[in-house]
Amino acid sequence: MLSGLSFSAIAMLMATGVLLDLWWGEVRRWHPLVGFGNLAIALERRLNRGRLRFARGVLAWMLAVLPLTALAAVLIWSMPLLVPAAAAALHALMLYFCLGLRSLRDHNLPIADALAQNDLPNARLLTSRIVSRDTTSASEIELTKASAESLLENGNDAVFGTLFWFMIAGGPGAVLFRMANTLDAMWGYRTPRLLQFGCAAARIDDALNYLPARLTALSYVLLAPGLEGKRRAWQCWRAQAPAWDSPNAGPVMSSGAGALGVQLGGAAIYHGEIEQRPMLGAGRPATGADINRAWRLVTRTTALWISVACAVAAFMEIAHA
Repeated sequence: MLSGLSFSAIAMLMATGVLLDLWWGEVRRWHPLVGFGNLAIALERRLNRGRLRFARGVLAWMLAVLPLTALAAVLIWSMPLLVPAAAAALHALMLYFCLGLRSLRDHNLPIADALAQNDLPNARLLTSRIVSRDTTSASEIELTKASAESLLENGNDAVFGTLFWFMIAGGPGAVLFRMANTLDAMWGYRTPRLLQFGCAAARIDDALNYLPARLTALSYVLLAPGLEGKRRAWQCWRAQAPAWDSPNAGPVMSSGAGALGVQLGGAAIYHGEIEQRPMLGAGRPATGADINRAWRLVTRTTALWISVACAVAAFMEIAHA
């Protein structure tokens, strides 16, 4: 492995990073990803102008990601020479800062609580904080769709993609992936200003997320309830994902919606205009309680990934004994 860690160490540190995230959540001040976001804003303002905007976007991506990834790698590789016991802790801390599992819970479950209390104004306000679509007059079904889609897609972006690259390259791998994913979220819009500048960020994120997204989709299929649920999740993935604009969000959200047995996707309002998106999933219309079900699917998938890593580690230990 590129990380230089044994698989048993990777599995242990994965579990440690996830537990730290669930216990502490996001740090309130001086979060590294917040600082990185500010750097991204400054680079976009400085470089996204004039001619050759695609090339400028490539340069901005390199300036944002490569030095920080190199710094993370240098810290990891030099730490055993200085404080041997601290190297593992640094891997776990890097993973913790890159994960967003607790954040998904903290931002989405209050929406489900507000809907359970029939408090649509508060549910609309809370939902507007996590999605870019217009929620000012959204119904319970529309709010549920927004939250559940966010949970399913960001389960991949904020958790499983990060875990995948941590398994490949340890802490620096997690840092690289989360920074690339953050730049896609900030620069990857098809607006007149960002269409060319953010193209490289979007394509790089697509490449880094290709395998994690399909492993996430497969996990959602495996964790769907019953044989019928698994068949439905698989069929939704295969039939609906190609119609989605994003090559990675499509498999993740379609299989997740199928696993939940609800209808997601469809029309949504962006910037005052109705956008007709492809349908996702199958079954009944989504209701507020399905937000909690989507959260449980994401947490069960996290447990599955850690369990598989531990099982592989145990097998490799036995094989080399």
